[in-house]
Amino acid sequence: MSPLAEHGVPFTAEHIMLREAVRDFAQREIVPIAAHHDETGEFPLATVRKMGELGLMGIEVPERYGGAGMDTLAYVLAMIEIAKADAAHSTVMSVNGSLVNFALLRFGTEEQKQKYLVPVASGEKIGAYSLTEPQSGSDAAGMRTRAVLDDAGTHYLISGRKSWVTSGPVAETMLIFALTDPERGHRGITAFIVEADQPGLERGKTEPKLGIRASATCELLFDGYACPVENVLGEPGMGFKIAMAALDAGRIGIAAQAVGIAEAAYEASLAYAREREAFGQKIGQFQMIQQKIADMKTRLEAARLLTFNAALAKMRSAETGRRYTLEASMAKLFASETAMFATHQAVQIHGGMGYSKELPLERYFRDAKITEIYEGTSEIQRMVIARTELGLR
Repeated sequence: MSPLAEHGVPFTAEHIMLREAVRDFAQREIVPIAAHHDETGEFPLATVRKMGELGLMGIEVPERYGGAGMDTLAYVLAMIEIAKADAAHSTVMSVNGSLVNFALLRFGTEEQKQKYLVPVASGEKIGAYSLTEPQSGSDAAGMRTRAVLDDAGTHYLISGRKSWVTSGPVAETMLIFALTDPERGHRGITAFIVEADQPGLERGKTEPKLGIRASATCELLFDGYACPVENVLGEPGMGFKIAMAALDAGRIGIAAQAVGIAEAAYEASLAYAREREAFGQKIGQFQMIQQKIADMKTRLEAARLLTFNAALAKMRSAETGRRYTLEASMAKLFASETAMFATHQAVQIHGGMGYSKELPLERYFRDAKITEIYEGTSEIQRMVIARTELGLR
């Protein structure tokens, strides 16, 4: 085992250096502005650009395509530190890294990688991933957005409405999924690379969200958007496969995000229990508080290990070709519910101050909830896990 191993995971010196550098950046640059951006909903473009300069917007992408050329463990470690400072920043990083970069790198042509992956992975441009529609969230195969090949055979004309598009208001490069052959159901879905500044695409209102408020989210309205055939990602009809593969990768990122949120809540609670006095003693001496601390710590470490395990499974997949859907779903399910549990307990430990905006606890609580919903709800994760174990398709 590596002498730098932690939690039984073989980290390298490069992993540890990255974690320390990202932690320093996040605590110095992001923590001081997080409350302001949460309050205003203003997209944190300046710090997102700095994240790009540090290589955080394309950690797993090879250097020749604008990324940092590191592995999934590195990505998870960085995600935890960014999420610990502010979940909204980590959401932007997750969409770029786990969804857009992953899909372009795995399924894109060399020309597509040079034109679209390089600027997104380097942080020069912001990416978005658009699968959900008003009537089809968990049921992605129920989408209605259509893409019809024009008479010349040079462009697909896309029409429809996409919803809950993270980074939608600011993204320049988007991955869009639309039906090209409706009669084939999910096998008739195709993935497209869309440039946001072209006619036929209108960004809808920015959603007023409960949490991760600084990560801008909106609807996308397509009305005859002309997408060149060379911007089809993969092959026509491969869209559902691409979407699910990207979500497998994305769920590891969300698990890491949830671990970061839970860790921030736990550390704040631990410090408060050591300092706060009531009835003549530190509240950490009360057994009810000790029980909360013990449960938070145990669940946090279990979530961390599941997330590391999923990251390692993804890394092995590059060699074996074995899917890591099960590991990703287990990590995402447990980590997201741990984040919700830990932030709930943290607010309770802090009492009235936990409910006040003077401390970040209430923001952690609001931010944690989305981890149980996006990139597959907890209910969907349980279904995926059970069906995998039962051998059902």
